[in-house]
Amino acid sequence: MTDQPPRRTALTRSLDWVERTGNALPDPVTLFAILIVLVVIASVLAAGAGVSVPHPGTGDVVVAKSLLDSDMIQRLLVEMPKTFTSFAPLGYVLLVMLGVGVAEKTGFLTAALRGLVSNVSPRLLTAALVFAGIMSSLAVDAGYVVLIPLGAALFMGAGRHPVAGLAAGFAGVAGGFSANLVLTPLDPLLAGLTQEAAQLTAPGYVVDITANYYLMIALVPLFVLVGTWVTERLVEPRLPAWRSTITPEATDKADIAGMERRGLQAALMAILAVIGATAALAWAPGYPLRGADGSFLPLMRSLVAIMFIAFLLAGIAYGVAIRVIRSDKDVVRYMSDSMADMGVYIVLAFVAAHFIAMFKWSNLGVISAVVGADGLRSLGIEGSPLLVGLILLAAIINILVGSASAKWAFLAPIFVPMLMLLGLSPEATQAAYRIGDSSTNMITPLLPYFPLILVVGKRYDANFGIGTLVATMLPFAIAFGVSSTLLFVIWMAMGLPLGPGVPSVF
Repeated sequence: MTDQPPRRTALTRSLDWVERTGNALPDPVTLFAILIVLVVIASVLAAGAGVSVPHPGTGDVVVAKSLLDSDMIQRLLVEMPKTFTSFAPLGYVLLVMLGVGVAEKTGFLTAALRGLVSNVSPRLLTAALVFAGIMSSLAVDAGYVVLIPLGAALFMGAGRHPVAGLAAGFAGVAGGFSANLVLTPLDPLLAGLTQEAAQLTAPGYVVDITANYYLMIALVPLFVLVGTWVTERLVEPRLPAWRSTITPEATDKADIAGMERRGLQAALMAILAVIGATAALAWAPGYPLRGADGSFLPLMRSLVAIMFIAFLLAGIAYGVAIRVIRSDKDVVRYMSDSMADMGVYIVLAFVAAHFIAMFKWSNLGVISAVVGADGLRSLGIEGSPLLVGLILLAAIINILVGSASAKWAFLAPIFVPMLMLLGLSPEATQAAYRIGDSSTNMITPLLPYFPLILVVGKRYDANFGIGTLVATMLPFAIAFGVSSTLLFVIWMAMGLPLGPGVPSVF
């Protein structure tokens, strides 16, 4: 493959500037440490000024707290181990990587991806990856841990730059987090908060979990088309041509192909066994992976552990079949090596966990959100323009407060009753929030999985930093945000139902 210089356009030069500026910042670990210092200073100043806001949901006064108060210093030191180990992505990432590490180091992932690439049309590869990312929200956060690294490896196997695969997968997982063809765990969570807010104005009002179902389905093909276009027209042209390193170095290619075939067959049998065992455990209400009420919530919450087991057993089966695993010691060595590779991520997760926790303890996130919401309400605009304003507000606040449910807990009591009085349904308000909340997931360093994406990127580009990641994902964030907002405005203008029996107006 001949290296070709990437095309230079005004957009490319602008993104290059964003990348250079971002990468000129200190190492991500140092940057998070600096952010901790800034949060401490801001908390002291805000607390000293007596900054406070009433919580829209409870009416309680939310007061800015100084992180240098005696009780806060005590909390930091006493809870430091807990803050680190309870950092939600840490357990997910390390658990899955224990299994993925074996699958990767035995060569199973390389062989499987090579086989997949050879059977998937290159024209559909990007679209398939974005679609898989969108659908991964069924497994809550598992897509961040599994799909994004696999997307990079998949592109590399196809001779395309792995960073483009990382970006396409990341865009699908993060940008399309609220969209899906089926209901996800987020739907009942947000619907419950919306219902509580709606009952402030209309006691007894019920918000179904299918409140935004039709709109969320419509967003799936939109995001697939937009994500594919951005990847192939904007992201990849900025990247140099990639020289694939997948081709085996051994001389007897027929022998290698035969061994790979036997290994892949063994791995497939292992995966089918895991699927069969999972189905058996979720067969009927009351079974281990089914709730007593028949729900599949226990299964959904077990998917990360199931993925760990599937990758581990597939990697072992493949390794035994091709004779790179000859004893249990080889398995332990591969698992240990995979954890050694995660050293940088563990250090980064430590400082990121404390920054996010301390920002939350200071109450600055909640205060910023409430102040922003009050400012939007004071503008006096009505109807669809107000919903667009809510989308923008949610997108901005998402950069400061990562959790979708946490933000909606204090935004819903403000906007749902207010918009009900203006003739807009609670379901429409919830839909506007979901669109804004997802669009900036991929460019906020406060996303808990942001450190993981940085580590994955550094596998393929030693200079991959925060600036590189933000510059790569910014076109996706803008395109997803603009396209989904336009679809929503058109949807509202046409009076289409947002879900089964759910009108767009109240």
